[in-house]
Amino acid sequence: MTLVRLGYVAMSMELKNASPSKTMTYTQFQKIDDREAAIRKLERIALQNLHNTLRTLRHNAASSIHFYRLSSRLIPLANHEELPDWNYIKPLKEALRELGKFAKSQRIRMDFHPDHFVLINSTKKHVLKNSISTLKMHYLLLKSMGIDPTHRCVIHVGGNYKETEKSLERFIENWMYVPRAIQKMIMLENDDTSFTLGDTLYLCEKLDIPLVFDYHHHLAYHQNPNWEVHWDRIVQTWRHSDLPIKMHISSPKSQKAYRHHADYVDCDMFFDFLKEIKGSIPQIDCMIEAKRKDEALFTLMKEIQTRKDIEIMDESSFYLK
Repeated sequence: MTLVRLGYVAMSMELKNASPSKTMTYTQFQKIDDREAAIRKLERIALQNLHNTLRTLRHNAASSIHFYRLSSRLIPLANHEELPDWNYIKPLKEALRELGKFAKSQRIRMDFHPDHFVLINSTKKHVLKNSISTLKMHYLLLKSMGIDPTHRCVIHVGGNYKETEKSLERFIENWMYVPRAIQKMIMLENDDTSFTLGDTLYLCEKLDIPLVFDYHHHLAYHQNPNWEVHWDRIVQTWRHSDLPIKMHISSPKSQKAYRHHADYVDCDMFFDFLKEIKGSIPQIDCMIEAKRKDEALFTLMKEIQTRKDIEIMDESSFYLK
């Protein structure tokens, strides 16, 4: 049997006033005359974000949710070019350590997914430099939480620039500029407009990177709809990882807005995927990318509980019979 665990992204819809992504723009920062006072304000916002993340993790533990994506906006302006001297980790060390300690005590798998501006295959050197800097921030946050960063950060291939083959080869060339420790942190995801499952598999196999299969993205953008023929290859990209295979699940908002994520997950669509991989692996962790976050997870589980081809384990996990 295959164990399926569900997770969700960043913010709980059930908790009040618990955003982990409160921020301050650089324009707002500049309006504070005292630079040290402005930095202290940034640190207070970051501490609030970490506090809200811990609240969310406690909510997850109480709800038997074992998989969670951290917000990549925990530390506002952490990588801003005008704040190179700000050691943002130092004042947050205790809060970060507490966060990691709790997650480990509850065996909650946590990872990151930086925004789309992380472009390893960019044609511009400064974009590549900024991308590596952003990835380094994620690495430092995980290390400060006491979490092994290996395979904890999923990114897209990057820009296509209307030249798929050249863009893939540029990723390989630029990959050599990424420090080894950060390389080991990365997972790659197929996207819905630029790089298909086949394209992404090419890089993952060549560079030994785990592939996070996004089922919705594949349905929205593919050269061959039969993703099942590649499943064994996807599984093989995880052969050196200590973590279970990960995938993304979401549903189209509508046929017209097919690429946009719906509020909830279509259970039948999800099981179209699951029935194909049943028994091929011992466990798969499925990150729900739905607008209603944990509410979407709970709603999906209620529907799953009515099925006869599963065995419920807890509020977010089940076995495929």
